[in-house]
Amino acid sequence: MILIPAIDLKDGKCVRLRQGVMEDDTVFSDDPLEVAQRWVDAGARRLHMVDLNGAFAGRPINAEPVRQIADAFPDLPIQVGGGIRDAETVEAYLDAGVQWCIFGTKAVREPHFVSEICLEFPGHIIVGLDAKDGKVAVEGWSKLSRHDVIDMAQHFENDGVAAIVYTDISRDGMLQGLNVEATSELANAVRIPVIASGGITSIEDVRALCQASTDNIIGAITGRAIYEGTLDLAEGQKLADALSQG
Repeated sequence: MILIPAIDLKDGKCVRLRQGVMEDDTVFSDDPLEVAQRWVDAGARRLHMVDLNGAFAGRPINAEPVRQIADAFPDLPIQVGGGIRDAETVEAYLDAGVQWCIFGTKAVREPHFVSEICLEFPGHIIVGLDAKDGKVAVEGWSKLSRHDVIDMAQHFENDGVAAIVYTDISRDGMLQGLNVEATSELANAVRIPVIASGGITSIEDVRALCQASTDNIIGAITGRAIYEGTLDLAEGQKLADALSQG
């Protein structure tokens, strides 16, 4: 399992939100490229980038910092989400060196679109499912849908997505620990890789996730914890590697 540092972009800056609320943000850096370098130096094997303005606008707003980081680290796999709504945006990001594009609200609102985009860009599409109490949230977490998260994940698996990013939005950005049980339940219900997100606080969360009853959780996105220092990225990855080998 790999730890995947999150770089969330708002107004060109690197920030973290609490429970997806745009007004409740903490600015960690004015220089996203410098932040990426920091995580690369700490041994990051993949980056998770989110265009927060784009997620609310429905189109890319912070694409330039993404391009700069992809250009600076051509061998580093990058997954990006936020404001991706069409094939043109996917193509632009892939051309810039991004490895995977993440669809969230668009995927839930228009499930047929996912099968089409997966056919056009096989292996490069990830769906992000943000859930609370087993139901999928949309539109920057501002609305809960009636969709069951496991049903949707199985649907998207059949459509050909490369992975599912699963976020428990009640935990995200709150430093309350990861919902390992819900993440494991989802991972055991599908065959494609699941990337855990939301709530990783400490090295004990890394340990708990590695010891979960599934090998299908291939990664965990971590944000506020590594920025505020409650989790050391290099130490967390070292533990994950040791437990994976064990």
